[in-house]
Amino acid sequence: MHPRKTLAKLIVPLTALLVASLAGTAPAAATPATPAIKVENNATQPVFSRADAISQTVFVEVAGTDSDNDGRPDRVAVDILRPKETDQGLKVPVIMEASPYYAGGNDVANHPVDVDANGNPLPALRAASPKLAAEPFDGYYDNYFVPRGYAIALVENIGSGRATGCPTSGDRNETAGPKAAIDWLNGRAKGFDAAGNPVQATWSTGKVGMIGVSYNGTLPNAVAATGVKGLETIVPIAAISSWYDYYRANGGVLAPGGFQGEDLDVLAKYVLTRENGQEVCGALMDRLTATQDRITGDYSPLWDARNYLNDVNKVKASVFVVHGLNDWNVKTKQFAQWWYALAKRHVPRKIWLHQGTHMNPFNLRTEEWLRQLHGWFDHWLYKIDSGIMREPQADVEIAAGQWGQHASWPLPGTVTVPLHPGPGSSLGLLPRPRTAKESFVDQKTRTAEQLVESMGADPNRLAYTTKVLPADVRVSGTPTVSMRASMKDGASPYLTALLVDYGTDVRPNGTLLSTGQNYCYGQGIPGDTGCTVLRTLGTSTTPYKIVTRGWLDVRNRHRADRTEPLRAGKEYSFTWDFQPTDYLFKKGHRLGLVIISTDYDYTLRYPAGTKVTVSPGQSALHLPVVLGKLF
Repeated sequence: MHPRKTLAKLIVPLTALLVASLAGTAPAAATPATPAIKVENNATQPVFSRADAISQTVFVEVAGTDSDNDGRPDRVAVDILRPKETDQGLKVPVIMEASPYYAGGNDVANHPVDVDANGNPLPALRAASPKLAAEPFDGYYDNYFVPRGYAIALVENIGSGRATGCPTSGDRNETAGPKAAIDWLNGRAKGFDAAGNPVQATWSTGKVGMIGVSYNGTLPNAVAATGVKGLETIVPIAAISSWYDYYRANGGVLAPGGFQGEDLDVLAKYVLTRENGQEVCGALMDRLTATQDRITGDYSPLWDARNYLNDVNKVKASVFVVHGLNDWNVKTKQFAQWWYALAKRHVPRKIWLHQGTHMNPFNLRTEEWLRQLHGWFDHWLYKIDSGIMREPQADVEIAAGQWGQHASWPLPGTVTVPLHPGPGSSLGLLPRPRTAKESFVDQKTRTAEQLVESMGADPNRLAYTTKVLPADVRVSGTPTVSMRASMKDGASPYLTALLVDYGTDVRPNGTLLSTGQNYCYGQGIPGDTGCTVLRTLGTSTTPYKIVTRGWLDVRNRHRADRTEPLRAGKEYSFTWDFQPTDYLFKKGHRLGLVIISTDYDYTLRYPAGTKVTVSPGQSALHLPVVLGKLF
């Protein structure tokens, strides 16, 4: 009320108070105002208390999904943290992370990767490397976003922890879990407390943004591809868009980097942490093992059911893609093919590409990440004009700590340039040189790095390099290689191409180093300060770098879903893709193409001895070049 009041305006309420007192009754209490968010400078402000936030767990029914065949719909556990004002009428949107990792994981053996001539495994097992588990609300979402008027919902996905059902590594039943949680937030699904009492999300606006890293980032892609109403935006970080491209490549069995021998069944068994999981889901795990096909590596209905590109036309949510250009676990093809498909449909989108590995951007560029993510969620979940959609679409880190903003990705102006192998192991521009055929013999014990750093001629690979580059050359997009070659005297069906930067330089090495600077990003509580130490990418001086790789099972030279045997010694034409990249080859370096067969850390390892003969004059490397002179 304004401080200036006339005497007449004061008389009425004072008289009413006197009458009410004489009558022995008290005046009616004023109705408290409904709490509201605070928006200042086009951004939600931290006006709510993290310490006083309401925590609850809801078990959401996944209607139509009974993956454990117990006659009842599966359920997922949803841990929720929301401002206490939501019990006083405040309605808030939800930032959701779904995960199969909250309850940790099981110790599971990987598949053997040394195989006989027919692709059958030789008797050896390697233990699966552990993957990180997370505790509810141990990250930054709660400290930063709850005070700004958001609820946080962590979904313990099907087959893990307190959920029921069985995990199947990316299949539709797993997508159904977080989708059901979104339906519950919009009043379309049933939810219950631990005692079985119905619970409704009366505090929710129904608007949801999904976010997560790795598997937790893959689920947002999967759920967005259902077109579920209420999912307004997703932030997939180091996420899968097609599970075939995680465990296979162009018809060949392939490992995610650092997890040689892992496959769909291994991951499903790892996250099968629900009660009586092996007893309830054991038969389904066995079917996964039997049908994933580690012999031919062909694309099949099993993989098609885990390909979210099939349903990209259903995506209604905006998408903020984040990926490491040196991520060899979830390889860069995963983000790129998703990004290309979204672009064709003109889906509102933004992208961050960094020089790290399988990393959370919060740990890499904390302050700028929070600024942009905050603006993104404010825009899409509160419809605040934060300005984020007027900023450049692409943030790309070209060297450790060196970021640039661009109108799109691949960078505008990119042109595909063909380079041809030539005499003297040269790699150059047109005209296509006429060169004698060259051969190498496959081996199974040396890594790609060892073959790349080998000086001079090597019997186990072919290597071609450009002249010294007269200027910086930036590659942005998906390189490809085409090759005329024959294979004989062995069993390996692989051709592997390596794009190499030869030249001593300081390069990111996959580590994060503390800057020693403490940064408080949100409200703390006992055991969680809401602060972190800022980090930067670690670097090392190295003589070369494998920039990107590409693999082909030559039996799948026409289609990934069809194996076609080769005739020994007959020449065929092969074309395949590298993993997408954005990389700066510096002036004074040489750009290299190395061809091998077995890639020790990624492919199956067949018996050594396959002879590969290449016709360089009928082969080419196709590079998407955005700037610089090659010669």
